[in-house]
Formats: sequence, C-alpha cells, structure tokens
Amino acid sequence: MTTTEQLIARYPILFHMAEEGTWPSIQRHGLLSTSALLDLFEVTGNRRQSIEHEWRPQSVRIEHREHGTAVIRDQSPMDPRSLGLLLDGLEPTDWYRLINRKTFFWATRDRLNRFLNARPYRGSAHDVITVDARSLVDQYEDDITLASFNTGVSTFGPQYRRGIGTFRKIQDYREDAGGVVELAVDYSVDNLAELAISVEQWRGRQRLNRVWHH
Repeated sequence: MTTTEQLIARYPILFHMAEEGTWPSIQRHGLLSTSALLDLFEVTGNRRQSIEHEWRPQSVRIEHREHGTAVIRDQSPMDPRSLGLLLDGLEPTDWYRLINRKTFFWATRDRLNRFLNARPYRGSAHDVITVDARSLVDQYEDDITLASFNTGVSTFGPQYRRGIGTFRKIQDYREDAGGVVELAVDYSVDNLAELAISVEQWRGRQRLNRVWHH
C-alpha cells in the first residue's frame, strides 16, 4: 500500500469548520486561504500587512464592492510572544504568513469537536463541511501538507516546536509519527463544493441543521 493509500485508509473523511453562513461563498469561490481571500477582495497595503503578517487577536471583517463581506477568523490562541518561544528558524511574522497561505482540514471528528467546543468558538454557530479525502487528495496531492498537531495554537512542549518542516508532504507521512491532526492545502481548494459530502451547522456539541448535502 502506498503512503497516499495509507493516509486515505486511516483518514477517509476530513472536516473544515467555517464561519456560519459562508457556504454559499465557498460554493462560488472555493475554500480560500486568508491570502487567497485577500487577493479576491483586493486588499492591499498596510491593511493587508496587518491581516496577513501580524497576529489577529480578533476576527477581521473585510468588504468588497462585488463580493460583499467576509470574516477572517482570529488567531487568539497564537500570540506572538508565546509563538516566538516555539519557533525554529522563523519569526512570528514568518509563521503567520506561512499558515495564512493554507486552507485547513481536521483529520478526525474528535479534533473537529475539540475546536467546536473551544472557549472562543463554542458559543457561536459554524458551518462544518465534511469532505471525501480520496477526492481531495486525487486532485490536490501536490499542494497538500500534513501536521501532527494544531498549528494554530501556541501549545508548549517539545513536540509542539515548529518551523518549515512542520508541514510535511504526503510521501513523508509515517503512521508511527503520532498521526495526522491537520491536512492543509496550499492557497485554495477551488472546487470544494464538488468534493464535499455535506454541510451542517453546529454550535458547540449541538447539531443545529443540515445546510447542504451532495
């Protein structure tokens, strides 16, 4: 069995947690990283610098004359002081820029549930998009990287140190390396609506309704 087949066998379904009400936009434009969304909304200059290269303690709303409004999620669990203590060969601005060019999926429902029930998010509704891993990998394998922990949280411990090598290509995946927590696709997944199985609205542990299904 190839490394790719091992990955798909172990993680056949992936999950993305989006802001409530964003599914129609994802259907039109695909799943966009922060950088891709800023490109679409034509955000430039100092405002783009502050969103893309600096810490976002709160979510940021952006507007566009054609595309309307969009919300870029906060990075409250990843302040530059604590993040800087975990980085190897990078500055916090480098790390923010790196992850802002990626779209993220949880590899297990347990990890999704942890995020849904995290203190900053459990009081709000979210669109949870369930995706077929094989379909995603078949089309985006060259743009996919894997991580063994939540790269958006400044969690302390030697296993959570991070740098360029944190994000590994599928061919470098090893089942004995602690498993996959995040699967990331560089820049965007343009056709996510074709790869999705369902979209459900959740608030914490409560499933509110089904938004869409394939």
